[in-house]
Amino acid sequence: MGKEEQLNALCREYDELQTEYGDASLNSIYFGGCVNNPDICFVFMNPTKKSIASKKEWKGYRSPWIGIKNIWDLFNDLCLINTSIYKEIKLKKGNEWTVDFAKQVYDNIKDNKVFITNLAKCTQIDARELSNSVYEKYLDLFLKEIDIVNPKIIVLFGNQVSSVVLNKKVSVSQCRKQQFILNKKYKCYCVYYPIGNGRFNIDKSIEDLKYIIDKSK
Repeated sequence: MGKEEQLNALCREYDELQTEYGDASLNSIYFGGCVNNPDICFVFMNPTKKSIASKKEWKGYRSPWIGIKNIWDLFNDLCLINTSIYKEIKLKKGNEWTVDFAKQVYDNIKDNKVFITNLAKCTQIDARELSNSVYEKYLDLFLKEIDIVNPKIIVLFGNQVSSVVLNKKVSVSQCRKQQFILNKKYKCYCVYYPIGNGRFNIDKSIEDLKYIIDKSK
């Protein structure tokens, strides 16, 4: 089975989990970007209905952060997205994203050797906190996803995602710029969550990510 077929098979399993852990009126959101040994993989928490890609009528990529503005500040500050595309993102309202524009954004992310995903793909109607047990339901599939994509570096955003993936209690504030090894293979770093309630930590996130990216060169 080729890489694309393997990822498509995972998406079908993610859709099944959406019926159990997400909102039935919404699509699950998968991943996007470079799937062939990317330089860096960003792992966020779980999607919400703020993403236009969660709508049942959406026919394009079901990738994270489509139709959402603030997160792209992070990618712009890290020079991981084209400046003109970033400016267009900032000008658009969420419902103004088209399938073609979402493709343009993620093609650019792919060109920059970046892969973006969520640990849990279950889309919620709001930013409610998920229990560890829900994230753990996605962990085996997530690890299969990582093995297929084979990133050089993995960035885990926030204490909860970091703790579930690494299977140990993690406090991001206590391990900034510290490297962990996942499954004896993948270099991981735990970074402050930069969105929502964690928005006030975005400067720390960017500082740590610049260090991580520079160190990997």
